Amino acid sequence: MSPSEQSPPGPTVTASRTPQGRPAETRDASGGPAQRPSSAAPRPAPPAPRKVRLTVSRVDPWSVMKLAFLLSVAIGIALVVAAGMLWSILDGMGVFADLSDVIGQILGDPAFSLEDYVGFSQVLSLATVVAVVDVVLLTAIATLGSFLYNLSSALVGGLHVTLSDD
Repeated sequence: MSPSEQSPPGPTVTASRTPQGRPAETRDASGGPAQRPSSAAPRPAPPAPRKVRLTVSRVDPWSVMKLAFLLSVAIGIALVVAAGMLWSILDGMGVFADLSDVIGQILGDPAFSLEDYVGFSQVLSLATVVAVVDVVLLTAIATLGSFLYNLSSALVGGLHVTLSDD
């Protein structure tokens, strides 16, 4: 072997480039990651977080309406489920039976039943009606609010927001 073909003493370190031109991971002759020399320069400090000041000058009423509809439907479903669970809990505790007895004694009618007026189906029907009204009103109010925001934003310049990437 000629002297130019001989490798220097110590572990052989190979480096390559990725197809994008960035340096690939450096490996030693055994295929493992190469050890950095201890005299390597310290890493530079990470950059300070940037702060960007933005202005919300317009809100799209169509996107506000879609989002408000979705959220109000979720609230309506939660309202119906909560009303059903509350009625079941109160019925399980015997509250309606006790109230029926008390109201029957006051009215002098021992056959009075409060569940004829606030039965499970009546409570769920009323909760469903309230939920539908809630969906319509919240969607309309949010959409109207976006139009009013756009009008006031045109007059005063919008909402100023400072964002940071820390």
